[in-house]
Amino acid sequence: MSDRGSALIPEPPPPVRSGGFLRTLGPGLVTGAADDDPSGIGTHSQIGAQFGYGLAWTFVLSFPLMVVIQEVAAEIGRVTGAGIARNLRRHYPRPLLWAMVTLLLIANVVNLGADLSAMGAALVLLTGGSPGLFTLLFGILCVLLEVTLSYPRYAAILKWTTLSLFTYVAVVAVAGVPWGEALTSLIVPKPQWNAAYATAMVAILGTTISPYLFFWQAGQEIEEQHRHHAKPLCIAPREAGPELKRIRTDTLVGMAFSSIVSLAIVFATAATLNAKGITHIETSAQAAEALRPIAGQFAFAMFALGIIGTGLLAVPVLAGSAAYAVTEMAGKAGSLDSKPLQARLFYATIAVTTLAGAALTSVAVDPVRALFWAAVVNGVLAAPLMAMMMLIVRNKRAMGRLTLSPAATLLGWSATLVMAAATVLFFAFSL
Repeated sequence: MSDRGSALIPEPPPPVRSGGFLRTLGPGLVTGAADDDPSGIGTHSQIGAQFGYGLAWTFVLSFPLMVVIQEVAAEIGRVTGAGIARNLRRHYPRPLLWAMVTLLLIANVVNLGADLSAMGAALVLLTGGSPGLFTLLFGILCVLLEVTLSYPRYAAILKWTTLSLFTYVAVVAVAGVPWGEALTSLIVPKPQWNAAYATAMVAILGTTISPYLFFWQAGQEIEEQHRHHAKPLCIAPREAGPELKRIRTDTLVGMAFSSIVSLAIVFATAATLNAKGITHIETSAQAAEALRPIAGQFAFAMFALGIIGTGLLAVPVLAGSAAYAVTEMAGKAGSLDSKPLQARLFYATIAVTTLAGAALTSVAVDPVRALFWAAVVNGVLAAPLMAMMMLIVRNKRAMGRLTLSPAATLLGWSATLVMAAATVLFFAFSL
């Protein structure tokens, strides 16, 4: 950030949060883990099954883009004390705000339906039963947890739920990965000049740079600010040094965690499914079932349990990001630490979006086609939203003296241009 040198903070105060490295992790870690939601697991499974290790290098490419844009989202929340939608409401035309929030709601409901459906299907694989009933019960459980628990307790649950993603590290450990080939693929691209390869590249960017994650991380920074009784950094710039350092560390760790888990899924399915000639996987549940005869019961069970665990993490993030956006658009107060009767619109948005997603499974919606159209909506939304975020962090009316530095601005606009190019490719090859 500009104006962040010794002239602004001659003697930085002690960090607001203490207690060691793990206690500094929070919104960034949860956001990164939620990025590996069940629909993302399905996408990465398909990439590993269809292309083997051939697209692993794209995760190295996407990592710095993820870090910079999520750090921008976090800094908008922490510096201004307001979320992305509220900043759009304050500083930019209302029709632009309404269009972006509407697209976010459409994409989130479809993603919620896909994730809840995948969780229900995974539980059926493990226990038998009705996938429709399990899908609905998972939706009700997620709503009840978000509505009834206080923010500190719920944030702690989300943080511990990130451990469920280590199941994929366990899977890759028993999958017989040829590590020489796998690691080489991270730095030596082997591009294929065809529509399927280009579409897969776009899918990777679409599942790692998602609009709902921007709204969530900005909102969580505000929740943490209120939890610690702190002021927005734009009016308390002396606290900026340690807080921005914490945000950078938290975001870097969260995005690294997300990328490692994504690669573990690609490596595991490449070493098992692709190696056995199974190249067509459409859902995460299909990937789990296909692993059973090849990698054994342990790998199958871990993969299925991971779908449920990451779904319990991602569903609240999807619904919560929608709630932050809607309440900010309406100019209303809303927080996970508010009582339900004090934030009716906030909690109603969580309940309606989650249950609407669960209901998609009962109206014969093809989950694969639904995810395709969710990707289309996210593609329409992502690049323009990233551009607006870049304008916000360079806006002195919003950020005060803590506007984004020129170097970070260059990285942020680079990420925006890459996402815009990916969107163009998506439409060129898929529509």
